[in-house]
Amino acid sequence: MSAPHRIPWPNLRRSLVAILRGIAPGEAEPVIAALIEEGFEAIEIPLNSPDAFRSIASAVKLAPPGVLIGAGTVLEIEEVDQLADVGGRLMVSPNVDPVIIARASGHGMVTMPGVLTPTEALLAVKAGASGLKFFPANLIGPAGIQAISVVLPAGTVIGAVGGVSDKDFSAYAAAGIRTFGLGSSLYRPGLAASEVRARARATIAAYDSVFREAAGIPRTVG
Repeated sequence: MSAPHRIPWPNLRRSLVAILRGIAPGEAEPVIAALIEEGFEAIEIPLNSPDAFRSIASAVKLAPPGVLIGAGTVLEIEEVDQLADVGGRLMVSPNVDPVIIARASGHGMVTMPGVLTPTEALLAVKAGASGLKFFPANLIGPAGIQAISVVLPAGTVIGAVGGVSDKDFSAYAAAGIRTFGLGSSLYRPGLAASEVRARARATIAAYDSVFREAAGIPRTVG
């Protein structure tokens, strides 16, 4: 049996995914523009948001080539195909479904299925996932994720999602984790784009402070 096709996790300047759960098409463009302008290079719109594919299509048109736009809460093959039709390049799911991962990979998408146990994590890696979304991360914390990571193949991209904000970067960094999915700390339905921008700016500053070398920012002397 041939190995699954794996789309590698992209080399983002900051390995952050903004999760815009509940966003409506009418507010999507200014919010997404603010996130991109502040430095986010991956944006997920969960499919349980109002008219999500319309928002994703708008985001794809707005985003420069290096920015990943995609969907979260992807559960069905048809949703993967529809995501491809609107130009989405990031597929995030709450669970591990090898069929869904394979379909998304076949479309050239970056994939990030949700895992919580060693069994799920290893199954996702075997299925060809680009990265793993440990969710809800606050349930097992940095120490729990780190304990599971020791049985994973070297180089596996591990993301912490769920109950995580910029205030937690240092604790996760100490456990070797530098990829995060951020939801309510960045955006909640109805939040003005200006407030999202302010939160995004603070988040980027916090990430750069903790991961200066990863963000390509030289250390200062004195």
